[in-house]
Amino acid sequence: MPLAPRWARGIFLSAAIGTGWVFVFLGFAHMKLRMKKVSPSHFPKARGYTDGVVAEGRTLYISGQIAWDSDARIVSTDFATQFLQALDNVISVVRTAGGGTEQIVKLLVFVTDLEEYRAAQKQIGEGWRERMGKTYPAMSLVKVAGLLEPGAKVEIEGVASLPTTA
Repeated sequence: MPLAPRWARGIFLSAAIGTGWVFVFLGFAHMKLRMKKVSPSHFPKARGYTDGVVAEGRTLYISGQIAWDSDARIVSTDFATQFLQALDNVISVVRTAGGGTEQIVKLLVFVTDLEEYRAAQKQIGEGWRERMGKTYPAMSLVKVAGLLEPGAKVEIEGVASLPTTA
């Protein structure tokens, strides 16, 4: 006889406590997700991104995330540190919705300085691999004149395709 009712099998509960709030989400072990990378044969090989992704599942739209910590402070003036904190914040939203980095299908990165981005690419690449592994979603990077929050140099928004339950 199972320890949990049939509907609850494969469900795990995770909680994080921060600044007096408890955040709880449910994850499902029995999930289905189909994704296929799309690259036209005449395109050059993609470097650090995917040309396109066809995904099936629940869609999560992630609003622009900047390098805020849990106290709503920009974590650093360093470009790479800001980029990776913004990415961590995107990943946190996906995980809270019950997904993982492999479900992120699209990222749109806004930067205030292309030269700072180029200078930090090695550090960003190392941090990317630590967080995302070999997940390379469809991605665009756009230089902007400024971001809403003073001191922010990077903002990342995204789309994830979360699995549906079995």
